[in-house]
Amino acid sequence: MTGVALTGTPMLQFELAVGAPVDAGTLHGMQRRYIPILGGSVRGNHDGVVLPGGADWQDIAPDGSLEISARYVLDLGGGHVEVDSRGLRAGPAEVLARLARGEAVDPADYYFRTAMRFRTAAPALAYLNRLLAVTTGERRADRVHLDIFMIA
Repeated sequence: MTGVALTGTPMLQFELAVGAPVDAGTLHGMQRRYIPILGGSVRGNHDGVVLPGGADWQDIAPDGSLEISARYVLDLGGGHVEVDSRGLRAGPAEVLARLARGEAVDPADYYFRTAMRFRTAAPALAYLNRLLAVTTGERRADRVHLDIFMIA
């Protein structure tokens, strides 16, 4: 896939453990499902954990591309942070089919980006309320890896 590469050191990295997809039916020609977020880890400018209980709602187009809408909560030690992540995963049909089967796929072979907003009441983390971050993602069999870059 071609596109603009995000370079430099990510401000955060998330490793999200995910459950099996839950089918929510078809709406307006798109398959709707959600992926339970079971937990995970946070590294980078802050270390912490991803709390279980979030979900990644996905609309799957006939070509296999995904519209992503995920919400979950981080515990960064200094407080809780809500994550609202909206994005897109797209690529050649054969690559998307391999991802759907849980196969390992080089992230350079598909496009996976989200725009991320944070919300927190924790004073030490309040600067996150005023950020827009962009992520690059990699789907693995039972988890998702995200590199989060702050947009200044």
